[in-house]
Amino acid sequence: MVTTLPFGSWPSTISAEQLAVGGNRLGSPQWVGEQLWWSEALAAEGGRQTIVRTEADPLTAPPHDDDAARPSPPKRPDPVTVLPAPFNARSRVHEYGGSSWIALPADDVAGLALPAGARPADAASGAPLVLFVNFADQRVYAFVEGGVPQPISPVGPEVRSAGGPSLRWAQPTAVSLAEGSFEVWWVCEEHLDAEDAHGAPLIERHIAALPLDGTAAEDQLAVRKVTPSSRFVAHPQLSPDGTQLAWISWEHPQMPWDGTELHLGRVAGGIVVEETVLDGGPEVSVLQPQWRRDGELLYLSDRSGWWNPWTVQTTALKKIQTATSPGTERPRQLLVDEQEYAGPLWQLGARWLTLVDADHALSIHGTATDSLGVLNLATGDVTPLELPHTTISGVSLRHDGALAVHGASRTEFAGISLGQLGSTDEQWQLDRLAVVRSSRDDAPEPGLLPEPEPITVRDEAGQEIHAVLYRPRQAGFTAPAGELPPFIAQVHGGPTGQAAVGLSLGIAYYTSRGIGVVDINYGGSTGFGRAYRDRLKGQWGVVDVADTVAVMEHLVAEGVADPARLGIEGGSAGGWTTLACLTRTETFAAGVSNYGVADLVALAEDTHDFESRYLDGLVGPYPEAAEIYRERAPLNHVDSLNCPVLLLQGDEDPIVPPNQAEMFRDALAAKSIPHAFLLFAGEQHGFRKAENIITSFEASLSFYGQIFGFEPEGIPHLELSR
Repeated sequence: MVTTLPFGSWPSTISAEQLAVGGNRLGSPQWVGEQLWWSEALAAEGGRQTIVRTEADPLTAPPHDDDAARPSPPKRPDPVTVLPAPFNARSRVHEYGGSSWIALPADDVAGLALPAGARPADAASGAPLVLFVNFADQRVYAFVEGGVPQPISPVGPEVRSAGGPSLRWAQPTAVSLAEGSFEVWWVCEEHLDAEDAHGAPLIERHIAALPLDGTAAEDQLAVRKVTPSSRFVAHPQLSPDGTQLAWISWEHPQMPWDGTELHLGRVAGGIVVEETVLDGGPEVSVLQPQWRRDGELLYLSDRSGWWNPWTVQTTALKKIQTATSPGTERPRQLLVDEQEYAGPLWQLGARWLTLVDADHALSIHGTATDSLGVLNLATGDVTPLELPHTTISGVSLRHDGALAVHGASRTEFAGISLGQLGSTDEQWQLDRLAVVRSSRDDAPEPGLLPEPEPITVRDEAGQEIHAVLYRPRQAGFTAPAGELPPFIAQVHGGPTGQAAVGLSLGIAYYTSRGIGVVDINYGGSTGFGRAYRDRLKGQWGVVDVADTVAVMEHLVAEGVADPARLGIEGGSAGGWTTLACLTRTETFAAGVSNYGVADLVALAEDTHDFESRYLDGLVGPYPEAAEIYRERAPLNHVDSLNCPVLLLQGDEDPIVPPNQAEMFRDALAAKSIPHAFLLFAGEQHGFRKAENIITSFEASLSFYGQIFGFEPEGIPHLELSR
């Protein structure tokens, strides 16, 4: 039986409470011996990030009474919590952090001294050593499961501009030196009580070695600096013979998707004593160097216009500034493919290539969606692997072919799946794939979920614009004949990011009620090549606005969306585009800004180091381009607002102060335009309290209902002011 109700008024069991309180965020997995380890951010503990593992080998098949030889999928393990409360494994390097822990097999650290108490008296001989960065003090701690975590990194001096600990650590990497010693190297971020040449707080980053015995906990001089300092460093990789170190660096004003340099250093006595730059530059982004074998380095570069795999011989230190410069050895592109084999390095430790053996590597690649394949390093051929995922965050391969995949699909939440990788005569396949840990276990019925449709539209100049379309959908419901649905444009943050294709409860919250959603990958988004990313250079607030409008006009022209009921929403950088669209176009009938950036000057003058020069590329250097900053800011065009707006704001937001939203509210009131302003106590740049998340979703739905003319069932009424 099909029930006919107006779009927007379909009853749905997907609630705002479900969005706010359900699920744990999972980190990418890693094999430690036969066990699978990963991190989980526990919603019930305020987002504390713990470290968990399987009890045993999760690929061990239980016996079958009917057929002992029949293969079975991996068992769903009940994970064992390794990191006890209140410890929280989370790094603040670059503020966005990234890889913050490592578990080392017992054989690798046998005989090494640890701080007193880190290893329990009854510790099993095979228990791994765990190193992690603790969020509260940003110190590195060491322990064996059952022991008490002990600090092994020092407390840095107090530096007021640091806004917290002045010494921070990330991306732990286990290394074996040429002389046979075993160490763990880190990206070290050091906030100094000084200013750089531009008058900004001075911060240096380098690769450093921390003694495992805890001697550096009270003596910073015991920390060994391995590489020279740069503004930013990442991806340290020591060669198998321990004599060469590869890493990347970049300097202001570049972001890592703009330009990085691939360094190669000769290592002696545990430090780099000679170095050269192999590839990269201000307009070439090089990521994730990885040793194929001694003397040959793999890496990912967008020199061709797409992040593709490259290789270079390193038997001699040759400075190679471009792929065509003279030299006995030059970088070589392994394959030419108009797909992205890497992504934006927002968090340290992100990986897209994983070696299978000296001749093959697993590659995460794609455009609108992600795929996983096996890359033949000799021929450049890629064999696709069959799996349902549309987004893949990371993989980990065990020596016997057991493969863990972290990702999501159109019908399953982000989770960790296990399978068995194998090949016969270069015919690669992934067998027995099954989910062993999901970020949440309350997936809605399939009939409540939308079917994502990646689309490409063209603007008047013929420029391609990418988006993901989610039509209204709920099994058993339809709208009256001839009615077109309201549609909401969702604008992702970053802005250097991408609208992922996968199961999203936030989108299903709307579509299951009869409201369409289109997720815009405006110019500047990742996933579609360098030229597409570069469309936003100097044009933030122009290209993103025009592309968003072009997509909505396309939906109207195709008879997909009601032209009178178009909405837009976004948070942070997405809120910037939302507010810019509302103040500069007449396309939308309503908008919701979640802590949207409204004043570029304030953002340029007060933001953290990683993004402190981001606006140089997006708008122009400040203060030289101050007039453009003022002209682009939606805050300076509030008088142009002509449609209702819902403003959602935290009262402790240091990035977008509440006064920006208050000025928008006052302008709306002066013009008697319906609006609402919700200020959440104790919230900063993003909402974390369950009650505030619930209120924000329900307020948005009630707001759209009042503007678009439908009554959402069971949703508290939001009072609008004029």
